[in-house]
Amino acid sequence: MPCPHIPFALRYACLIGKLVFLQASHYYFRSVLILNTAATAVGCWCRPSTNSSGAPAGPLTPAPALHPSMKDELFLPQILMLSQMDEEIDTRKINNSFLRDHNYATEADIISTVEFNSTGELLATGDKGGRVVVFQREQESKNQPHRRGEYNVYSTFQSHEPEFDYLKSLEIEEKINKIRWLPQQNAAYFLLSTNDKTVKLWKISERDKRPEGYNLKDEDGRIRDPTTITALRVPVLRPMDLMVEATPRRVFSNGHTYHINSISINSDYETYMSTDDLRINLWNLEITNRSFNIVDIKPTNMEELTEVITAAEFHPHQCNTFVYSSSKGSIRLCDMRAAALCDSHSKFFEEPEDPSNRSFFSEIISSISDVKFSHSGRYLMTRDYLTIKVWDLNMENKPLETYQVHDYLRSKLCSLYENDCIFDKFECVWNGSDSVIMTGSYNNFFRMFDRNTKRDVTLEASRENSKPRAVLKPRKVCVGGKRRKDEISVDSLDFSKKILHTAWHPNENIIAVAATNNLYIFQDKVN
Repeated sequence: MPCPHIPFALRYACLIGKLVFLQASHYYFRSVLILNTAATAVGCWCRPSTNSSGAPAGPLTPAPALHPSMKDELFLPQILMLSQMDEEIDTRKINNSFLRDHNYATEADIISTVEFNSTGELLATGDKGGRVVVFQREQESKNQPHRRGEYNVYSTFQSHEPEFDYLKSLEIEEKINKIRWLPQQNAAYFLLSTNDKTVKLWKISERDKRPEGYNLKDEDGRIRDPTTITALRVPVLRPMDLMVEATPRRVFSNGHTYHINSISINSDYETYMSTDDLRINLWNLEITNRSFNIVDIKPTNMEELTEVITAAEFHPHQCNTFVYSSSKGSIRLCDMRAAALCDSHSKFFEEPEDPSNRSFFSEIISSISDVKFSHSGRYLMTRDYLTIKVWDLNMENKPLETYQVHDYLRSKLCSLYENDCIFDKFECVWNGSDSVIMTGSYNNFFRMFDRNTKRDVTLEASRENSKPRAVLKPRKVCVGGKRRKDEISVDSLDFSKKILHTAWHPNENIIAVAATNNLYIFQDKVN
């Protein structure tokens, strides 16, 4: 067995970004908004809905309310069924030139990131194929004012292409590691997307008019013969079908030697930071040719490398404060007012390890895969392999709350190490009021923890539960002894089905869950 210290750190650096990413490219839904590798569709994101002729019927429809088994104690989501879109009735034109004829899902369709914008009206997903699909929430119907708005495909575009670094003989994959939305300032939307090396700023805008009546060229764009021009015409704008365009406004490249694992937008909305395994860079959104290195933990001798940076995020309200986590399970809070290079931290959060529980896997499972500030900015949430921890910024010596995500896997760490699942990087999210937290697990399970009542629930995102008006039933895992009818044995868990990426609507109980190449959108009870 390899040494769990330096070799692990080196192996960890190699495994960063090894997570399977896929998602569905679509313009026209041939099947459900739930993607499946065995599905016969382009981006099956849910259960299909067809009319008698076999054509897609109508927009994405929300599922009915579920009656929670823990009434008023824990948010139990409701499936929001995203059925097929009808190309003929949706006048928005989406660039689908890069789409393939998917009769089956490929590795390039695995979802790698999911993110709501600040209002929750848009939801963006990125995949291993370098594509970004943006969904827009439709306005509530006047005929059904109590009905929740529906999410329809708004724009689809190719964000990154595969590249090759000839100097290092290194292939740069096109997979989208992170997407972050900028607050909307005008009619257009802006988002940042990144792969392993390059961050791009995209503008998503609508166009429903086109200019006509040029003097020097005809309607087809060809230059006119000047001798045929006998009068001066004033160009006019004519209505046209609504077109959603995605254009790259900035490309931030050559800033990282190692793979980018996270990006975070500052609360000043003028700067953002990008993080790789050993360094954190600060960028201005208007300047692409230079960045400022604010954290550098690379040792002079790489043989002395003992930890890597796993995630970083800006404080939601204080533009000078940010945190970053490491593979050793520690979190460092830095203040950019103290020094230009924030190698020395302001606060250090780490839970002392119990020597009696020390094992070969201790350092691996203590590695933090995600760190998130609460919306209030008072708390930090971190996710390691087995637990979620909530930290108070005013208490560094131990977490305020610790939640066991799948402690029943502790006895299976050896086999999880052999199949590399122990290196999976699970994300975690807050709800809008910071009262409930959510994270993913295996077998397409995802967990929710109510911080007020200390109740928790395990739910499953699967095609079997995705019927319209279906109720999500809590699932339980049986560790040993006699298994009940509604329980699943820990030996029966499918480790190839995992929920790594989740997102929560900033204001409502609507969640997006990415299960490998499947995207599920759930909502709470509809009155």
